[in-house]
Amino acid sequence: MKKFAGLTLVLVLLLALLPLPAVDAQGGSTLTIYSGRNENLIGPLIEQFEEDTGIEVEVRYGDSAELALQLIEEGENSPADIFFAQDAGSLGAVANADLFDELSEDILDLVEPRFRSEDGLWIGLSGRARVFVYNTEALSEEDLPASILDFTAEEWSGRLGWAPTNGSFQAFVTALRLTEGEEAAEAWINGILENDAQVYPDNTSIVAATASGEIDGGFVNHYYAYRLLSEDPDAPVANYFFPDGDLGSIINVAGAGILDSSENKILAQRFLLYALSLRGQQYFVDNTFEYPLLRFGEFELPQNLPPLEEIETPVLDLSALDDLQTTLDLLESTGALTSE
Repeated sequence: MKKFAGLTLVLVLLLALLPLPAVDAQGGSTLTIYSGRNENLIGPLIEQFEEDTGIEVEVRYGDSAELALQLIEEGENSPADIFFAQDAGSLGAVANADLFDELSEDILDLVEPRFRSEDGLWIGLSGRARVFVYNTEALSEEDLPASILDFTAEEWSGRLGWAPTNGSFQAFVTALRLTEGEEAAEAWINGILENDAQVYPDNTSIVAATASGEIDGGFVNHYYAYRLLSEDPDAPVANYFFPDGDLGSIINVAGAGILDSSENKILAQRFLLYALSLRGQQYFVDNTFEYPLLRFGEFELPQNLPPLEEIETPVLDLSALDDLQTTLDLLESTGALTSE
């Protein structure tokens, strides 16, 4: 793959730090995005981008993993210019299929290395930390274990919630397999099953069940508690961030890459720069309660949300989370996907 022409670092930083002025849409060209992020989450950002830049955008929404498979099937004939995925694993799958163009260093340098492809093929646009959400009336932070692996202890029997069908949870299990080994991952899943963890369809349901006292806590992404607290500030929920780089403190990203087959790479660069501008990053903070990943500028985070630099994460190449099928096979073989 060949790097496409990039902007100078100075200009990139100016574009990242300042709202972009309106420009012509390069002769009426249209930017096509395959988005694994829900329309209600990023639709307003895309509309904001269109209004500020004059660039028309067509979006095909769907599940990130399914869109990744579609891109692989379409190959160089895909109409997509950008793949915007909700997780690094899906981005890794497309990268491994050799379908992304290499991003300019000037763009890649806008985020920390841990939040972008090691090969420079995709970049994180917002971050989501894995946490344990807990009921503050039933537990305090001092009651919680130092490692997510310790929730297999008998004392947690009947007190936990999880969502085995959730993509973010499956990404965690993939990371568990890669770092601790297949046997350790299977043992952890079986331990949670033996502790009769309640099964929920998604993270929102886990947080709601935690707030109601149905369970003492569960495994979720950090922003779900903040969404609830924005609606009900008195809800008895809080996030626990595992210390010392524990596997439970993985920070995954929603990110994007530019397709090598794209004929609109300049427009695609503009979108990435916009999403990584102060205005774009503030959108994620204010509307999705995710972490901004831009290394420059200051953002006011929700109350009690620790800054990224204070979270010690395990050493992990996020692109390696693309091995989802093995994780699904493991969850099915243990009965986690069929448990009730």
